[in-house]
Amino acid sequence: MTGLITRLALLVILLIPAARTALAEEIVMGLSQRSIAITTNFEGSDILIFGAIKREASVPEGDLDVIVTVAGPSRPVTVWRKERRMGIWINTEGVPVDRAPSFYAVAASGPLAEILSQTEDLRHRISVPLAIRAVGAPATIADAQRFSDALIRIRTEDAFYSALEDGVDVQEETLFRTSIRLPANLTEGDYSTRIFLLRDKQVVAQYVTTIDVRKVGLERFLYNLAHGQPVIYGLLSLALAVLGGWAASAFFRIVLRQG
Repeated sequence: MTGLITRLALLVILLIPAARTALAEEIVMGLSQRSIAITTNFEGSDILIFGAIKREASVPEGDLDVIVTVAGPSRPVTVWRKERRMGIWINTEGVPVDRAPSFYAVAASGPLAEILSQTEDLRHRISVPLAIRAVGAPATIADAQRFSDALIRIRTEDAFYSALEDGVDVQEETLFRTSIRLPANLTEGDYSTRIFLLRDKQVVAQYVTTIDVRKVGLERFLYNLAHGQPVIYGLLSLALAVLGGWAASAFFRIVLRQG
């Protein structure tokens, strides 16, 4: 029994330095906004993400890099291939994407290929292509990857996806900051914000928080009405359309009479 206790004590002593090494660097971060209100005049927002690296010892060896990602709510989506047949464009083949973030931005202190190993990218799904989960493509489609690439290209052109290499400013291996632009037509929900601290292409620390994006005011009322009571929403929309048409017709009749 005494021998077992002695061996356990030695094991604990050996593990203490390893634990201290693993926690040698921690991320302390802040956000310029932790919640975003989507109103009728919302035109997008810039989120400032900043922080510092807390250490209990001297600066470890190895190159220091920081990666920041912001991901909106994920939704399944089907990507279609269009072909021109009989003079019109129609959908011919589709590939389902199980999970695609409605918004995804990754900012890094350098080119991802130079500061992040493929193993760490696969483990944490940091780069834009790995943020998308596409499985179960039909066997008849041999180039399924092109559908995911097309989704990335379209959402990048619409400013929903972005990769900002050299977009994180790191000062004196302690302070860091970056700015992420959120577009106007955001999807409501929790936006997961992750910060990765890397040395020699390996993740040594990470921090996760969320940004709350919600519709407020008239936007919230219309959203709840459209999704909670679609019949009433449709009748109101029809009534407003009829009222608008009648008002325009009455206006032009008055103008013509005066002319």
